[in-house]
Amino acid sequence: MSRHHDANHETEACGIRRRGFLKVAAAATAAGTLDPRALVAATEAPPVSRASVREGRWEATQEEVIPLGNGEPPALQFQAYPGGTGALLEKYWRAGMNPFEKTPMDVEPWEGPVPSSEEEIAFLPVHRLSALVKERRVSPTELFDIYMERMKRYDPVLLCAVTILEGRGREEAEQAEAEIRAGEWRGPLHGIPYGLKDLFSTVGARTTWGSAAFQTQMIEEDAEVVRRLNAAGAVLIAKLATGEFARGDRWYRGRTLNPWNLAWGSSGSSAGPGSATAAGCVAFSIGTETRGSIVSPSRRNGLSALRPTFGRVSRYGGMVLSWSMDKTGPMCRTIEDCALVFNEIHGADEKDPASITMPFRFERNPDLGALSIGYTEDAPNSFVEKLEELGARPRLMRELPAQAASSLGAESSSAFDFHVAPGGELPPVPEGLSETQERDFTRFRRGREGLAMDYVHAQRRRLIVMKRMAEAMEGFDMFATGSGEVGLTNETGHPAAVVQYGFGSLGPEGEEAEQPLTTTLIGDLFADDKILSVAHAFQAATDWHTRHPALD
Repeated sequence: MSRHHDANHETEACGIRRRGFLKVAAAATAAGTLDPRALVAATEAPPVSRASVREGRWEATQEEVIPLGNGEPPALQFQAYPGGTGALLEKYWRAGMNPFEKTPMDVEPWEGPVPSSEEEIAFLPVHRLSALVKERRVSPTELFDIYMERMKRYDPVLLCAVTILEGRGREEAEQAEAEIRAGEWRGPLHGIPYGLKDLFSTVGARTTWGSAAFQTQMIEEDAEVVRRLNAAGAVLIAKLATGEFARGDRWYRGRTLNPWNLAWGSSGSSAGPGSATAAGCVAFSIGTETRGSIVSPSRRNGLSALRPTFGRVSRYGGMVLSWSMDKTGPMCRTIEDCALVFNEIHGADEKDPASITMPFRFERNPDLGALSIGYTEDAPNSFVEKLEELGARPRLMRELPAQAASSLGAESSSAFDFHVAPGGELPPVPEGLSETQERDFTRFRRGREGLAMDYVHAQRRRLIVMKRMAEAMEGFDMFATGSGEVGLTNETGHPAAVVQYGFGSLGPEGEEAEQPLTTTLIGDLFADDKILSVAHAFQAATDWHTRHPALD
């Protein structure tokens, strides 16, 4: 330790001793007694670990050190609404809306014959599968067999699954079938097979986080999102691939591929959910996003998806990358499916201190003229024009604020400090690493380079950006954007819906390709229902979302 650090340490220790002396002396004076031994003890410095103050970071005393893993949340919690979510809840109450009243959702009856081929059934959206199951025209075990066969056939090609849960899935499908036969239909997800991004814990299955270092990790607890889907009767059939530690589409078995073009990766980090859902290996999936990990793979794989407003879905049981930015959401083949899934998983959870319950009122036939819809200059013309045909009056969106410097590095480094610095000691960077390897190796070290004050400054600037975003959104319920604005809107916590609007594009390497084109609707805070309603109105008048890749 340098002389400068020694001086700081000594100054701090002297301060502790002086405060102890004054505290005891004041108490003794008030009581009329004074014990010299108490004064001597009060001036002795308490035991500390390594150094009390080091490079602007406070180190707790040995008695206060509590071991930390990846998931323990901090006492400070991010709130997406600039004025605090308590104030927003009060606004809802004053408007006569009960945020805790769950919206009942049903499915329209099935008309006509059941599709004759298993492939046709596999690519049906959830709300159509649900109608077949509810009317007992297709059973949950039949659906399970269809999706399980496809998962086993295509996973070796796509590398979309980490663990295929054949035993658990069949058991859940059989239970759903028995309940439905007994007239106990739980709702639109009852008996519907789905996949889960392998950041979430599940009883009896590995939770690998996409890393070879954790490929045997067992966390014997179902994540909260799994519990809620299980309560809705959904059938979990696979843990789906994530890019290593929630980045990209590469994990320890290789790269997850895009079923539209096997020369492309699936994008990430919700790579498996994107690939498996687009390939008809699951009916829907659950992904996560910190800075684009739902939006990006949904766009690459031509899906409908919802990245919810920050805090609307519990992250408990999921790997932490950033306590103030991580979000959980559905990745589906249609927007209506996203609404059905979100309706079952949203709401506060005591185990996730940042979670909150807000109203959700999805409308299948919204009055687009009553909503204020904006668009940025890069929004697709055909999408905006179609909304106009449907009765909307879209307006050019004012300039959006620049995003602030992200605090992701500090939070992710804290979340993974148990891994990169076991026992509190940071091992040296190995020699001979390539630039990419060194970047990956030091990914969760960089947060150690900043001061505590840097993190606080970043949060203060973040609130300023949130207020500027609120000003930009004033008078708008939502806006369409071509870029997705994932950097800005993940910092501010705004919701995003991905929706298909065309077909054919340039691929990720600039090559000509044929695949769905998507755009993104960014909603005002907690307007998840509105962006889904508008996106659904667009899909009800188009058929881009009905196309699927030909894998054989």
